[in-house]
Amino acid sequence: MKLYVDGMTCEHCKMHVEEALKGIKGVKKAKVNLDNGTAEVETKKEISFDTFKNAIEEAGYTLVKIE
Repeated sequence: MKLYVDGMTCEHCKMHVEEALKGIKGVKKAKVNLDNGTAEVETKKEISFDTFKNAIEEAGYTLVKIE
């Protein structure tokens, strides 16, 4: 799935969001693309929008949408 994240401006931001996503139980992989403000995430199970939103907001960024 693809998550659209607002507020990332540098490599540190990228790493911070990846760490936040990988910290969610059930996330297998998370790779952030800084250029287009997205994160590709693979999960072992269904994870709610709110779970992703909370993890990203705690890291200091904004989850815009999930596709």
